Order: sequence, then structure tokens, then C-alpha cells
Amino acid sequence: MSKIFIGVAWPYANGPIHVGHMAGCNLPPDIFRRYHIMRGNEVLMVSGSDMHGTPVTVRAEKEGLRPEELAEKYHQLNVKAFDDFGVKFTEFHSTEDPDHIAIVQKLFLRLHETGHLYEKEMELPFCSKCDRTLPDRYVEGECPFCHYENARGDQCEECGKLMDPDLLINLRCTTCGSTPEFVKRNHFFFKLSALEEPLKKWMADKDYWRPHVLNFSRMFLEGGLKDRPVTRDTTYGIKIPIDGHDDKRIYVWFEAFMGYYTMAVKWAMDENGNLDQAKLDSFWKNPDCKHYYFLGKDNIPFHTIFWPAVVSALEWDLNLPYDVPANAFLKFGGQQFSKSRGVSVSIKDIVEEYDPDAMRYYMATTMPENRDADFTWEDFVTRNNSELVATYGNFVHRTLSFTQKNFGEIPDAPLNPEAEKAIKSALEEVAQHIEKCEFKMGIKRAMELARFGNQYIDAQAPWKQLKASREDCAATLYTSICISKALAIIFAPYLPFSSQKLWNALGEDGQIYEASWEDALVPPKSGTKLERPEPMFKKLDPPKKDEPVDEPQKEPKMTLDKLDLRIGKVIEANDHPNADKLIVLNVSLGQENRQLCAGLKEHYSLEEFVGKNIVVVCNLKPAKLRGIMSEGMLLAASEGDVVSLLLPPESAEPGTQLDGTTKAKQIEFPDFLKYTLEVGHDGYAGAIIGSKFIPFTVDGKNIGTDKNLGPGAKIK
Repeated sequence: MSKIFIGVAWPYANGPIHVGHMAGCNLPPDIFRRYHIMRGNEVLMVSGSDMHGTPVTVRAEKEGLRPEELAEKYHQLNVKAFDDFGVKFTEFHSTEDPDHIAIVQKLFLRLHETGHLYEKEMELPFCSKCDRTLPDRYVEGECPFCHYENARGDQCEECGKLMDPDLLINLRCTTCGSTPEFVKRNHFFFKLSALEEPLKKWMADKDYWRPHVLNFSRMFLEGGLKDRPVTRDTTYGIKIPIDGHDDKRIYVWFEAFMGYYTMAVKWAMDENGNLDQAKLDSFWKNPDCKHYYFLGKDNIPFHTIFWPAVVSALEWDLNLPYDVPANAFLKFGGQQFSKSRGVSVSIKDIVEEYDPDAMRYYMATTMPENRDADFTWEDFVTRNNSELVATYGNFVHRTLSFTQKNFGEIPDAPLNPEAEKAIKSALEEVAQHIEKCEFKMGIKRAMELARFGNQYIDAQAPWKQLKASREDCAATLYTSICISKALAIIFAPYLPFSSQKLWNALGEDGQIYEASWEDALVPPKSGTKLERPEPMFKKLDPPKKDEPVDEPQKEPKMTLDKLDLRIGKVIEANDHPNADKLIVLNVSLGQENRQLCAGLKEHYSLEEFVGKNIVVVCNLKPAKLRGIMSEGMLLAASEGDVVSLLLPPESAEPGTQLDGTTKAKQIEFPDFLKYTLEVGHDGYAGAIIGSKFIPFTVDGKNIGTDKNLGPGAKIK
């Protein structure tokens, strides 16, 4: 028996769990957990509600509640939603849990003791009207990378880029709308820079990670690690366990991932609160215990860089992550699911309206494992009706109903050798896919066995055999029941409710998870009485074309001739006088020079810019960035926290127009955001126009990225 530790990203308790959360980082670990239990492995799966994040306090102020009241309301609601959807945790509590608080403070002191925490002065936005420094979610502005107008002070929800408030354009206080000033305050910093080389060595053998996770993490490391603040000015959250800091709390990003360890400690405690150290060590110091972390792609650096760094800095020889199978985003009508932006379909509403397994199936088949996917009601209904109902459900129901009607029990007959081979093959291949966290491929392979069952029963035609040879008919039905039993087990990690229903319909006792994965190969008992079966799945009506389907309206198709994209050559690069992370560029466009401001100081030195060819959006409305006018925007691709300039040919003359673009009239930033620009599968930059990818070219030559980002990297 092996041990498997599963950490699941902690959701903010500022609203109901939605479809994007579930498909991104909650359903995958539940599939993984259920599978390993059936393989006889011991699984410890932990998570909890993040009650201390600023999204909670922002929402609480809007609803007129104290943060802890609002957080507890949504914590309880989400606990029920998880349970109703079949997602089970070994430990799921909250950041308000007394044990969590005490252990986080212990970890904070331990890091201070090992020399990995220190105090330093930093700049923070201060709202004179509200008379307070502003936490990250209390400031908004225009993202300097994608120009989304409502980016937050910690991260832009549109492009996923991690953010600092001083990078935002036209910064404003979310409470009163006024423009904050910047003041200096002392805070604790985590010495992340000291762990750079050890992390590089640790990551050297992680070639089995998903490509986008590995590429992003390695590029993040190659960009150099910088120390990060781990406390903030607020009185809500976990107190700093060091005297003299009563007006500060531990930063939620630093606290929340400690929950993976705190929940394991809580699990290892007895009812009197006494820790069984050996029990804890069996998961955290056992080299044979593999640690998996499930999350969305916006959380990758926190789990592949920051959390491993903290675990190492504790100097307790604890297990580091084995795999971090982060998913991309499941979008809704082309927009990212977001509670704060009102783009959401809650799990609570789903389970009230639909069979949970129907949605679990749809999520598993459309899971955004390597790139963003799109949720639509039409596709959900189509997959339910054509695959769950017409393929899997149809095979099982016709098998059981025909057998029950004509035999009343499972016949005593031999198993068809070809069917036995198909069962073994499906069982092995689905297991391989799940163990590699390839959940889409796993459920696809499971459905292939259901298709095989339909083909087999059609070819044998037991309704004809019944008249010609009852013995042959019995053999066909027995084989079909063997396939049905295998399907119940193979689908069990994905579809727990319908698998249990099928398990009982086959006359099997107890819970299906008390059976082992290999029981799919054990023939059912002949002579077992069968009851009249109920259909496993319900057919759904498609949305009527004249009815709204609650999906955002998509923008009309666009053409590149509305953009003025030209080659620029950087003549001069200087620090921004009013912002530490911005640079000011003097760029030649052939017949004219322009001044551009860019938030790329963390990614490129001033010297690297001078003499470099870049791509400039020349028809954007000029804007001030911290008091300095920017007369255009350079294009760069980003993958998480890794940013790469586009790389035009060195031979391209300044001012040369990109093919297909024109010296079009001026446009606003929101109009520019309507374009989808990204890196294609061939590594070249381009735009998605309609359903086609159009590569950027200049004089017929393709444009790539200077850091060779992978396909799907967004360009803004």
C-alpha cells in the first residue's frame, strides 16, 4: 500500500463555489483520490476555505457584514456544495480554525528562527480619504500588460499576471474612488532569493510535469527570484507572533498554502489535540509518499516556487511536491469564470437542477488540462444526451432490462474472450491515464469500453438468440453484464453516484469503493437476482433558440486592419521617476520618435532594451502612467509571471508596418482588448481572427518571442 498526499488550492470564502473552480482544481483531485482508494492506497486529501483574503473583506463591506460572518456563511454553503457534488476531503476546514492559526504562527516563528524572514521598508498605497493603507484588493487600475481596466492590486484576472499596486495605471481606491498616494511602511519579507539555486536543482528532474507548468516554472526561476513581503497592514487575519506588530497580519498568500501542512497536522491529532508525530511523518517525511497539488494556472508559482521554498526553509526535511498538475481556465462563453466579476455558475445551482454525475462527466471531458476550454450549455446537453444517455446508459440499461425480463438473474455462462481482452485493456489504460493526471484521456478511454459493449450486443443480437439458442443468448448477456460491472468500477472515480447505482443494480453489496480496481476483472456471481433497472441518466432538453442561455455575448469578428502595428527600435531606456517597476522608452518609428512606458523592469534590464527591435501598437489612445505620458504600447507575451518581448527580424526597419495592419484611426484600450493575441503551436505570435490563427509577419517573415514561450501564451 502506498501513501498519497493531495493538496487542493484553498478557495476564497467570498461567494459560492462555481463551475470554473470545480473543473479547474476540485474535480481532478477527487477523481485522483477515488482511484487511489480503489487501488488500496492511503490518501490524505486536504483543503479549506480561505477566510482571510481581501476578496472576503471587500465582499463583506458590500453586504454590510463582518468579514468572519460572511466567510462562515460561504464556508458552510461550499462545504455542502462539495458534498452534494461528490467531492470529499479528509480534512476541510478554514483559515479561522484555531489549530490552523496556531500552526501558521508556529511556522512563521520557525522561518524567522532559520533566518528566512526579515524586516524591510516598502511602499504601499495610502488613501487619505479612507485614512488607511490599502490592501491589494482595495486598489484597482488598468493592467500595464493587458490593459484590462479593472485589474486588482495583487493580480489581473484578465491575463493572470501577478501584480503590485504601483504597476497599475490610473490607480484608484475601490472604496471611495480617489487616487491613493504611496507611503513607506516596515514589513516582514521572505528571503525567496536565497532558495533560487536549491529550487533549480530540485526542479531539474521534473520532466514528467505538464509542459505549461514546467516551462512556466523554469522560466520563472531563470528570471531570478526576489524576496516577497509576507505581512500587510490590516487587523483581520492571523496575528504576527512577534511583539510590536499589532496593526499587521500575516499576508494571506503566505498563510493559505501553509494550510496543506496545518490540515495534515490536524488530521494527525487525537480528540484531545495531542499530535501523533509518527502519523504525521508517515505523509510528510516518508520518501515513498508522493505529494500532488491541484490548482488553477494562476496559482502555479505559489505551488512550484513559493511553497517548495517555504517547505525547504523550515529545515525539517519535509516532502516537497512530486507533481503539480495545474489546469488552465474553464471559461464561460469566452470569459473567465470569476465571482468578483459576476461571471459564474454556482455548483449549488447545478446540483439543484441537474444530476451531479452529468456535470462531472461534462467537466471531465472538457477539462482544461493544458489550455483554456469553454463551458457552454449546448455542449453540456449534447454530451449528456449523446454519450452518457445514448452510449453508456443505453448499453447498461438494455443489458440489465433484457436479462431481468428473460432470465430474472445473472445467467451462468462463459465470458467472451474478446470482451475479456477489451475489459483488461480499458482497465489498464484508464489507470495509466489517471495516474499521470490525464483525466480527459482516462474518461475518453472508459467511454470507448461502453461503445465496445454496444457494438458487441448489437452484433450478437440476443433478442434473436433468445429464439434460436437460449444458451447463446445467456452467454451474450453474461458477457454484457461483465462489461457493465467493469464500467461501474472504471467510471467510479469520475461518476460516483451512477457507479454506485449500477453496482447495486448488478446485485453487488456495499459501497463500490470497498471493491478494488482489479475487481473489474472478477466475474459477477451467476444466479444473482436482478431487479427491474432504472435508467442511469436522464436525457436533457436543448436550450431553445429563442430563449436566453445566460452566456455573455461574444464580440463580432474583427480584422487586423483596425490595428496600427509597427516595428520600433529602442533608442533610449530610463527608469520611471515615480514608479520603481516601470521604465520609460524612447522608440524610433522611422519618421517619428515616441515615448512609451512599460512595466517590464523585473523582466529586462535597461541595457537589454537599447537597440532592440520591438512591436508597437501605435494607434492606442495615449495615457499617463504615474505622471508620465505613454504614446503607445509595446507587445509582449506572458505565461504566468514570465514575460517575453515579441522578436521581430533584426533586418526590419523602424516604422515598418506589420503585414495586414494599417495606419488606422485611434482606438481606446477596451477596443484593443477585443482582439485575441497569443503564441501559436509553431511558436510564432499572431491573432485569432474568427476561428483561424493569423501569424504576425513583417515583410513576410514570422515574429516569435525572445524567450520562446509555449503555445497559448497571451500577448498584450
